[in-house]
Amino acid sequence: MRIVSLLPATTEILFAIGAGDDVVGVTFECDFPAEARSRTVVSTSAMPEGLAASEIDAFVSAAAARGEDLYHLDEGALAGLDADLVVTQDLCAVCAVDVSVVDDALAHLGCSAEVLTVDPHTLDEVFDSIGVLGRATGHEDGAVALVASLRRRLDAVRASVPAGPRPRVVLLEWTDPPFAPGHWIPEMIEAAGGEVVLGTSGAKSVRVTWDDVHAARPDVVVAAPCGYDLAGARALADDLVAAGVLPTGVPVHAVDADASWARPGTRLVDGVEELARILRG
Repeated sequence: MRIVSLLPATTEILFAIGAGDDVVGVTFECDFPAEARSRTVVSTSAMPEGLAASEIDAFVSAAAARGEDLYHLDEGALAGLDADLVVTQDLCAVCAVDVSVVDDALAHLGCSAEVLTVDPHTLDEVFDSIGVLGRATGHEDGAVALVASLRRRLDAVRASVPAGPRPRVVLLEWTDPPFAPGHWIPEMIEAAGGEVVLGTSGAKSVRVTWDDVHAARPDVVVAAPCGYDLAGARALADDLVAAGVLPTGVPVHAVDADASWARPGTRLVDGVEELARILRG
């Protein structure tokens, strides 16, 4: 089987379940595992490089208002890969190539590849997506073993949460403007022993105000800006502290959003384990 993965999360899942040798095409964002970098890149971003967080938000909002795609699919590269399976999403136009773009491209190329959409909104759905990919690629045993391992680790964190009041956690999925998290992230906070005071499990992330952040009375603020690694998140967290927009005296922690928070892949449990350590001081 020849697989093109148009999501960083599914790329890491495919490698983790033993289907990595079958992956022939990836996106420019597929950076884990490192071997994924050796595959043909079939999609790139339409966004200019070097934009500040506020500029990225403005660019995305304007593109959405105009109905423009945020990603470019290289039809030439796609045609040359002779794919049997293309994995994409229909969850978030900001996250990756939309399934409708993929369908149109394959129809234009006369390609008969199967298109599999993966759209998890919760942790259980992330685990379910691993099973779906396992069955679709002939690596069901690897998928079952991976999910079992991830669930054991998640259960271990939950079991270790101390009794008593939980620290109130505000996690910022974006910093300028601030966004409260949705999808699987509130579940991650709860599993780690925190109380979610902004954001709703399974729902979309939502724009909030700094007044909302103050009103939430957080004990901890976590900066996990989507699309940023740890260094980038630290820089944005430092900007927030310097700007004085956060509640006074509340500790601020930056995390690697791309690795363990924003992408619905194998490393979300890493994020839960990391936050559990943060909350325990």
